[in-house]
Amino acid sequence: MAQFKSLLALSFLAVAVNAAPAADCTGTISSMDDVSDAVKCTTVVINSFTVPAGETFNLELASGSTVTMNGDVSFGNKTWEGPLFQVSGSNINFNGNGHTFNGGGPFYWDGQGGNGGVTKPAPMMKIKISGTFTNVKVLNSPARVYSVSNPAALTISKLTIDNSLGDQPNSKSDGKAAGHNTDGFDCSTTNLVIEDSTIMNQDDCLAINKGSNITFQRNTCSGGHGISVGSISSDVTVSDIQILNNNIVNNDQALRIKTKSDATDSTVSGITYSGNTATGMRQFGVLIDQSYPDTLGTPGNGVKLSDVNFVGAMNTISVNSGAQRAAVNCGVGSCTGTWDWSALQITGGSAGEITNFSGIKNFSQ
Repeated sequence: MAQFKSLLALSFLAVAVNAAPAADCTGTISSMDDVSDAVKCTTVVINSFTVPAGETFNLELASGSTVTMNGDVSFGNKTWEGPLFQVSGSNINFNGNGHTFNGGGPFYWDGQGGNGGVTKPAPMMKIKISGTFTNVKVLNSPARVYSVSNPAALTISKLTIDNSLGDQPNSKSDGKAAGHNTDGFDCSTTNLVIEDSTIMNQDDCLAINKGSNITFQRNTCSGGHGISVGSISSDVTVSDIQILNNNIVNNDQALRIKTKSDATDSTVSGITYSGNTATGMRQFGVLIDQSYPDTLGTPGNGVKLSDVNFVGAMNTISVNSGAQRAAVNCGVGSCTGTWDWSALQITGGSAGEITNFSGIKNFSQ
């Protein structure tokens, strides 16, 4: 019996050791050498430093951790796939205090983004936490900025993405904007809020590739390709998306849904737009297109699209003289139901065509 009790005690001790929580201490990161010890604490402080080229600044945080930035983080330049930064954990409070992750974009930018040229770290920032991520600035990302795949509810707020320098050509971009494929947020997730942020880039401000219960609200999108659901591939479900009270300035289009022409067995439903404003749209006000990667080409019918509504506060969009106000390009039988567009007003440009769908109500252009 005594031997049994000893074995039992050792067993409980082993479980206790294995289940021990992170220490209630403060870990400070001033170089990559500090990371492994710092994340053993539930309070982590990041000071200014430079991540060596070709390394990922990877924070695998204990549940309930708080992270505070006290300085800017830069990354050495190298042609590699990245990411430059990754953070994971549950119930995390990450506060950037307005500090910057500098991606060194001009080293990589060649006007081609992910379509060729040098290999670029993409995404730059992988966010794999639940909780909050706030008050962070990203400057000059090599290509795509944020990939978000939160394990539980996450609120992202008060971020700045500044790739405005990429609007200018450089010696490698053949007269085109040097920055390319600089998507702000690529999201394949559920239970996500992105709010009160500013995105200056050369591609989608937001791209939702799959997922549900996603809200994008009170953000400003400047210079890029607008707010997108898609592109949608095969075997994907997107539902319950709220696009609310955003300001879209000088983009190719304001609001877009794009599904791949060869996609199959996918559904997109419950897309709600309310209170958005847009000025200076270069190509379209609203574009719903099932011919991606073509624009208004031959649409596929493998993605079922329903319940796309402009309701609540008025969505007010102004397009440039050469742009189309609203174009809808559905595959045969793939857009279904009745869509209420009563809270959509588009001015400027010319009327676009609506193809293979008669379910849009309370809207004229």
